[in-house]
Amino acid sequence: MSSELTVLCFLLLHTGSLGFGILPGDALNHLEITENAILNATVQVCRSLAQAEGTDFTFPPQPFTAKTVAAACNAPQSSKTFRQAILFIIFRNVRVDLRHAFNASFHFDDEMFVGGRKIITDGLRAVKASNQQENFKAARQQLGEILHPLQDFYSHSNWVELGNKRPNANLIRSDSSIGNIADRSRATCRNCDGDDCTNNILEDVIEEKVLTSGYFDVVPLFSTKPAGKCSHGGAIDQTSKIEPKGGINKDTFSSSHGHLHIQAANVAIAATNELLEDVRGAAGDRPFLQMMGISKGSSKALCFVVDTTKSMSDDIDAVKTVTSSIINSKKGTEDEPSLYILVSFNDPGLGPLIKTTDPKVFMDAINALSASGGGDEAELSLSGLQLALTCAPLNSEIFLFTDAPAKDRQLKSTVRALIERTQTVVNFMITDSIVINRRRRSDNSQRQHRGIPASDAQLYRDLARASGGQAIEVSKSELLEATSIITDSSRSSLVTLLQAARSPGRADNFSFIVDETVTNVTVYITGRSVSFTLIGPTGESQENTGTAGPLITAVQSLGNFMTLWLKKLVGRWEMRMESTNPYTLKVVGQSPIDFLLDFLEPSKGPFTGFDALDSRPRAGFNGSLLVSLTGTDTATVTEVLLIESGGSDEIKGVVEPQGGGNFLVHVEMMPSVEFVVRVKGQNGTATPGASAVFQRQSPTNFKASNLTVTADSNSILVPGTPFSVPFSVTTSGTGGNFTIRATNNQLFNSTFPTSLFLEAGNSANGTVTLSAALNTPSGTDVTLTIEAEAPGGADTNYVVLRFSVFNTVTDFSGPVCQLLSQQSNCSDNCSSSTWSLSIQVSDGADGTGVASVSLKQGSGTINISPAADNENITLVSYSASCCSPDMELLVVDRVGNEASCFYTRDPNPPAAQSLSRKLSQSILFLLNVMALGLYSLTEGVVQ
Repeated sequence: MSSELTVLCFLLLHTGSLGFGILPGDALNHLEITENAILNATVQVCRSLAQAEGTDFTFPPQPFTAKTVAAACNAPQSSKTFRQAILFIIFRNVRVDLRHAFNASFHFDDEMFVGGRKIITDGLRAVKASNQQENFKAARQQLGEILHPLQDFYSHSNWVELGNKRPNANLIRSDSSIGNIADRSRATCRNCDGDDCTNNILEDVIEEKVLTSGYFDVVPLFSTKPAGKCSHGGAIDQTSKIEPKGGINKDTFSSSHGHLHIQAANVAIAATNELLEDVRGAAGDRPFLQMMGISKGSSKALCFVVDTTKSMSDDIDAVKTVTSSIINSKKGTEDEPSLYILVSFNDPGLGPLIKTTDPKVFMDAINALSASGGGDEAELSLSGLQLALTCAPLNSEIFLFTDAPAKDRQLKSTVRALIERTQTVVNFMITDSIVINRRRRSDNSQRQHRGIPASDAQLYRDLARASGGQAIEVSKSELLEATSIITDSSRSSLVTLLQAARSPGRADNFSFIVDETVTNVTVYITGRSVSFTLIGPTGESQENTGTAGPLITAVQSLGNFMTLWLKKLVGRWEMRMESTNPYTLKVVGQSPIDFLLDFLEPSKGPFTGFDALDSRPRAGFNGSLLVSLTGTDTATVTEVLLIESGGSDEIKGVVEPQGGGNFLVHVEMMPSVEFVVRVKGQNGTATPGASAVFQRQSPTNFKASNLTVTADSNSILVPGTPFSVPFSVTTSGTGGNFTIRATNNQLFNSTFPTSLFLEAGNSANGTVTLSAALNTPSGTDVTLTIEAEAPGGADTNYVVLRFSVFNTVTDFSGPVCQLLSQQSNCSDNCSSSTWSLSIQVSDGADGTGVASVSLKQGSGTINISPAADNENITLVSYSASCCSPDMELLVVDRVGNEASCFYTRDPNPPAAQSLSRKLSQSILFLLNVMALGLYSLTEGVVQ
């Protein structure tokens, strides 16, 4: 059992819920099953990659954790993003119980085998399509949602009772039978003998291998359980009180069939591994790891949003220079960005979005930028930023370059919502602009040199401050020097030690702690006429003289922006700021220790528990947070503070350790003003005598609200079909007409009510309807933001939803391999002889076409090329030493159907080859699970 999420009590569900229990204890649950499978699958992928690249691989110690697995994958800097991916998938898994409690198909209850399998297979195709488009956030969401019903099948059906110790492989395939399903009229159970339900499934059902599952309902008067059918069982299942009484679920040891809990959980783990292996096969090893948040270099993305209007020539040149510098200097290091994103904007142009893992593709796109057009002085800067926020990884850092005001100011609240939900830092690089007079005279004398008006620049400052970024205002000649912040920000494992802002400005004192794990401490200050005194841990001080000194190794001052590079001194620092002008202060460094943050809300379903919020928490009410430490397996959280962004008021939370680096934090009242979250803790591996206290802070400034916005819908959107998203708005304050806004990053046509009338303390409902064009590619990621604004704009809240576009699929068959020829000159001395073969790969007359062909097994040389006379056929030639007698191809079509084609140098007949392949695969499976310590030769089951 992994220690990462062993006792995650914050997601506590009522005993007897619709899935493996979430209670801590000896019983396995959805959290552990999912986490263990992800960690195991990731280890196997990294081992395979190491073998393919000829490098050593060392298995991490048991139990696996995100930190140890990331390190084994030679990507320790990905520990945080890997942990974040696991948590996100688990949240989506558990959310099925909270939001789909009475949909039997999501739990394989009520013998809903067809519906349950359809949820899994439709979602699995969406996962594969999202991965093909590199929309990994959408892929994780779908993955979490389909893992829940997949795992429930083994707890809620009689698959284990039928003697099965391996997964039902047909649950993840649409073109095959999942078994002999009981007719609705067929009796399947008898009454339990008191509390003993071990033999309540009828003998003929067992003998004939008939599939059934328990019926479930919490309202006895409306039970739809047919006569003679099994019940789910448990305290809240009212059907279990109707004959035949009792139940068959195996969710926990105390369940009706709790004696089979471990067997069901073991098969569920194996089934989860099987599904992950299917996802991996369709995606490829590197994309699979990216979906899991693991990258070779830095886990950070290099993300630029660039104004390309005519006055931006100098700025674009600076972008080209800094991009080239970062790519050339970071290549092959742990600071090399894992993803590159470029969004250009103009007026009326926007995009295209460039998202790539290839630095050359990104550099070519940057070099292709040119300045032209523009017309009036305002540009679509917020539209460009919105697009970047929806496609960048969580916790990214974005740099927006412009010299003009925003023409789309109405998107400010939408952008702010996306900043909060993604916890992304946004930096605005604002330069002087030469704009044409609004009267648009042709006389060149009307061209003026001026900066962005203060009121327009304030919009950028507000968004920068909300995100924990900088609004850097410099001349065009200073911009290239100012881009040093981009180079600094591309460092891996960057953490925020302190973030503060004062507007209007005033004298104030700020403190931050540098622990021994922190290196390269840097201070950023924005503002005009700001002076400071810096005091180090030993009491030594240095004033703002603009030069290096006893505490500061280097200083850079440009426009309104100052950077200080500090000496490495462990302990408590103090910064005394003096200014009557607005200013911001940010202190960052590099450290493996950081934290993830989620706001939680009580479940609104039939079970007690918490769910991660997709919106702002409720102001003035008690609230809860989940704080998860990353990059450490030994540190602990001692204090969590919610600190007023513009002042010094703070609310201290009550910290409850949950195990595995997770901490549930309760606060008596969520602030009614903007706030940041500061975490303090103890580093368990600190050097004796050194300070073990560490301090980290969220860059993002959060808000609470008196409004509540909720929405939920199917997560798969079909092009050409109207897609409805019902939503609800509730106010705990005054009533009136509330403004409604709904925007989506793909600019799909949408309809929604522009206002709703709410009475004080009540709710109102509405629906957003989206329409995607028929030619929208499968795997397209849609982010929908629904906002509600109180009368007069006094309060706002939102909900951010993510959907995957997926076209209707008719191709359910995998590609086909045909052996064209095979040659061998093998002798007793295998090292001096070779064998070869040629293969034709196709996807059939009605298929979607072959998307990829890769070598799954074998150490020979492979050559893949399209057939000259038929684009639907792929030709493969393979040559290997006779010492490597086997080879296996993995072929994937365009909708993710897979086929494995196994060949051996021996000229066996097809039947023998098929048997050889099956034996090879079985042996490989056993070796993998034995290597992970998951297989018992005496028990014969996956543990």
